[in-house]
Amino acid sequence: MKGAAVQQNDPDITLITPVAPVATSTHGGRAKCLQRLVRLDLPVPKTVALSFDAVHRIAAGETLDTQDLLKPFGPSALVCVRPSSEDPDWGGPGAVLNIGMNDALYVELCDQLGQDAASAMYLRFVQAYAIHVARLDPDMFDDVPSDGPEGLSEALRAYEDETEESFPQDPAVQLAEVLRSMARAWEGTTARLLRQAKGAPADAGLGLVVQEMALGMGLGECGSGVIQLVNSKTGEPQITGRYLSQSQGRDALSKGAGAMFLGRDERGPSLQELEPEAYDALIDHTRLMRVRLREEMQAEFTIENGHVHLLDGVRVARSARAAVRIAISLAEDGIIPKEEALTRIEPRAINELLHRQVDPEAERDRLVQGIAASPGAATGRIVFSAAEAQASAARGEACILVRRETSPEDIRGMHAAVGVLTERGGITSHAAVIGRGMGLPCVVGASALTFNLRRSVLRAPDGREFRAGDIITIDGTNGEVLVGEPEMLEATQDDAFLTLMGWADEHRDIGVRANADTPADAKTARNFGAQGIGLCRTEHMFFEADRLTVMREMIFADGVGDRRAALDRLLPMQREDFAELFRIMQGQPVCIRLFDPPLHEFLPSDRAGHRELAEALDLPLSDVTRRVEDLSEYNPMLGMRGVRLGITMPEIYEMQARAIFEATIEASRDGDPVVPEIMIPLVSAKREVELVKTRVDAIAAAVRNETGVTFAYRLGVMVETPRAALRAAEIAPHCAFLSFGTNDLTQMTYGLSRDDAGRFMSTYVQQGVYPEDPFHVLDVDGVGELLSIGAARGRGAHPGLTLSICGEHGGNPESIAFCRAEGFSYVSCSPFRVPVARLAAAQLAVRDKMQFPVAK
Repeated sequence: MKGAAVQQNDPDITLITPVAPVATSTHGGRAKCLQRLVRLDLPVPKTVALSFDAVHRIAAGETLDTQDLLKPFGPSALVCVRPSSEDPDWGGPGAVLNIGMNDALYVELCDQLGQDAASAMYLRFVQAYAIHVARLDPDMFDDVPSDGPEGLSEALRAYEDETEESFPQDPAVQLAEVLRSMARAWEGTTARLLRQAKGAPADAGLGLVVQEMALGMGLGECGSGVIQLVNSKTGEPQITGRYLSQSQGRDALSKGAGAMFLGRDERGPSLQELEPEAYDALIDHTRLMRVRLREEMQAEFTIENGHVHLLDGVRVARSARAAVRIAISLAEDGIIPKEEALTRIEPRAINELLHRQVDPEAERDRLVQGIAASPGAATGRIVFSAAEAQASAARGEACILVRRETSPEDIRGMHAAVGVLTERGGITSHAAVIGRGMGLPCVVGASALTFNLRRSVLRAPDGREFRAGDIITIDGTNGEVLVGEPEMLEATQDDAFLTLMGWADEHRDIGVRANADTPADAKTARNFGAQGIGLCRTEHMFFEADRLTVMREMIFADGVGDRRAALDRLLPMQREDFAELFRIMQGQPVCIRLFDPPLHEFLPSDRAGHRELAEALDLPLSDVTRRVEDLSEYNPMLGMRGVRLGITMPEIYEMQARAIFEATIEASRDGDPVVPEIMIPLVSAKREVELVKTRVDAIAAAVRNETGVTFAYRLGVMVETPRAALRAAEIAPHCAFLSFGTNDLTQMTYGLSRDDAGRFMSTYVQQGVYPEDPFHVLDVDGVGELLSIGAARGRGAHPGLTLSICGEHGGNPESIAFCRAEGFSYVSCSPFRVPVARLAAAQLAVRDKMQFPVAK
């Protein structure tokens, strides 16, 4: 590059003009935005852009003719260098201002601007050059006065003492060293890892812009500031920013800087009062940027003797709430089409609107990092058991339930707690799945904490200990466990959110249902716009205190007769549960999965629990212990559960089928007709379906005969074993639908425990064994191939077959794309993920149909 000249048509080093060859993909977002501002004839200082390739070559040691690069700026010009990455969120080295300051120019500027201004500018450059280019310790300037000729002299002396050479005086040398330092900083290992953590590719490039300084210091009214037209937290229209006289860069935003407001404000002086013409020009410029760049922009500006210069424009930083309102506002003002507004919101960001969040600006005392299992944040006192959680809730005290891992026995405690923290588990562990369904913040896999439940103590890696009653905060959005009670942002579903969801429903072409087990879940799902229930796990209805005892009596029954007697007592409870679900869903489909878990989950696991159960059932302790041991299995998740239990103990499924049909009649009498969907879990063979279908059909006929009421229902299979997917052609003719349960299907395909995978999954992902946690993002290559095979074979044998997914992947945007491409009818997910799924599905449909204009 030696001898390279700055030309308007040079793809690597070009003066930014309206027609210069500048693109975001080659020169970065900052360079492209500056070109757009130039095209709008806005007052942008002269700027030269260096491409990714040019910067890469500088980092590799090539020499740039900086003397030639400085020619467009004229003699004695000061310049600054700013980074220009493809995505501003990827970061980059800090800007360096006032390049070109030397002893000779300092003398000139003392005459032109005054000694204080000239000293401040020179001092700023010396410090920046020393820290970022010479890589000196910032502490060397701690004793240097912050301004004036004395401070400048001290800084220059400190530089010379530390480097044993004079501060460079040649502007070309200064610029060359700044460019080299910034280029190498970008390509360093630490910087690369940091930006990769933010989603940047490993080979992401950096552009640099060299811009003439608009000084912001001197005689007359001079200064710098930033301006935007919306509030970054709410997205509401609000002229926001600060201005600081006699300043440069973003000094106005520094704490304690004494900056003034922009518009008139009763709290203090404003730029509008000080320089009304400059203020009006700034408002006009920013409004023009909003319309022509089709985005809410933050402008960095400088005022020199009342004249405004725009130094930079960046997309306004925003919370999820603000992002939604900004997109809706731009569409309603006709600046962008509403289809594009839909695509501008990251679906997962919707979670921030549905749950309380830790304020991004709050101080965090982080204890450990776990797995973000269920979004939202909660603060409460530590409790170590479900009983303690219920007692805490009865006292009106918020609590965090802390367990090694949760089981169905803990559900009552989870309902009482405001958040859950577990030592073990992964993204589809019991705590994670139930937490997401309830909208309960949850952090799992916090294995860096030492859990001593016997002593009721948590021990952190740094040695701190926390006991029952101590206050902690869990952030289920990013997996952090925090000490104390940081500031929170409340959940919000305002008019902009509702508008966005309405637009999403107009465009999406795949249904979205919810996994809901209780009336509360169903109401939440209904409020979030679910089109029915895609999975109701009936076993969760049995864990209420009154039902659990009857359930245990059924488990301890000596024979079929005693078992039926216990089930007869559970029947009216199940019937009322189902009837209430049907009423809440108002005629929308409700898919009820028949009983699935192994029976041992309903029994206590410790000796104290065995003793309590013996007292409740009036049985000898030895009988209870023996029965619990008889039901234990080496691998219960692959043992006597699901359809296997329904075939060996058919009276359980018969009771549930009767409860469903009687509830159907009851709910249909009160409102819209109900067509229940009955789903058989853990199927692996056609004969299993035939046996269960025969019994369900017989119960339906009996209920019709007894009541004289006709009703319809649909019977289907939950495909969660690889064999069911492979033999779908045999199974499908006996079904109305196949719903893929991808939690267990992933577990069985990988031979990987979803509860234990969290212990090593991060290592596997980091080392590239798996691209993502397969329980978090659907493995479209392996598990996805089973889905494709099952769908194709099922529909080949039964063309009218309904296909869906009801595992936790159903709320994942990438998984929705796969299901949509495979022609599935709907996805089903936790209630709080329904809005995420609705938006993701809409975005997929919109992107298939439309292309949007890009600001040129």
